[in-house]
Amino acid sequence: MNMYQTPKRLAAGVLALAVLSSQAMLTAQADDAVVVASKIDTEGAVLGQLIAQTLERHDIPVEKRLQLGGTSVVRGALLAGEIDLYPEYTGNGAFFFDMTDSPVWNNAEEAFETVKQRDAENDLVWLSPASANNTWAMSVRGDVAEAHDLQTLEDLADYLADGGEFKFAASTEFVESEQALPAFQSAYGFELDEDQLLVLSGGNTAATMRAAAQQTSGVNAAMTYGTDGGLSALGLVVLEDSLGVQPVYQPAPVIREEALDAYPQIEPALNEVFATLDLETLQRLNADVAVNGLSAETVAADYLDALEP
Repeated sequence: MNMYQTPKRLAAGVLALAVLSSQAMLTAQADDAVVVASKIDTEGAVLGQLIAQTLERHDIPVEKRLQLGGTSVVRGALLAGEIDLYPEYTGNGAFFFDMTDSPVWNNAEEAFETVKQRDAENDLVWLSPASANNTWAMSVRGDVAEAHDLQTLEDLADYLADGGEFKFAASTEFVESEQALPAFQSAYGFELDEDQLLVLSGGNTAATMRAAAQQTSGVNAAMTYGTDGGLSALGLVVLEDSLGVQPVYQPAPVIREEALDAYPQIEPALNEVFATLDLETLQRLNADVAVNGLSAETVAADYLDALEP
């Protein structure tokens, strides 16, 4: 047998090897684990677990890098290809694309479409967002809301105009930032005087919510974020920003296009889960971790179990 191959046979062999190599690369790509990350906070852990466990339940290999860091860290890792997927907020597109002065971020649909289109240029795909909005909010004690039928900030303005008792706990930043309390007051036509404010220097929402729950110095309302875990546990009610004063921060999975091409079943699977995450649901899931002491892994698993028919 001749140990040398003819050029024709050699070409055929090279072609066969190329096809096999290509097939092997595609198979390896499909078998690669999807690297799922999240931000470092409680909600990041919950959403990250929901994403990772949903993929695992659809037999997609997953590598978890949850609670990786703050926004800049996780966003940077996604752009660098170090992770494949994480939950982000639509309103952060204002900072990603230097569009903080644009009004699109105050409208849920426009915010999502804008960030989706802009990030397509980075080969990133935004999947459908949850309806929950984790933005700056004004919340009141549940007993006050029920007694005076307070559901929106317009209701609050009417209540204040009628001389309703109100004392609001907030951070210095919330009181002084033109985008926070001054923006609410301007849009809804009310103004809180010094006697109606308890300003906590450097205060976070945990401190302001606690002040309202314990009625510290007569406080019955607090600066919060829309999906804070302590809201339901402490009996506080978010007043709807019916005029859209604040930017909309809806959480949505963001995935590298390459990873989605390898596992297209990710999109319908995550869309189905995120469609169930309304404001009260996400508050409750966050509370199970932040207040009740359960692990984000357990909370996510129990929730996904409950969704199954």
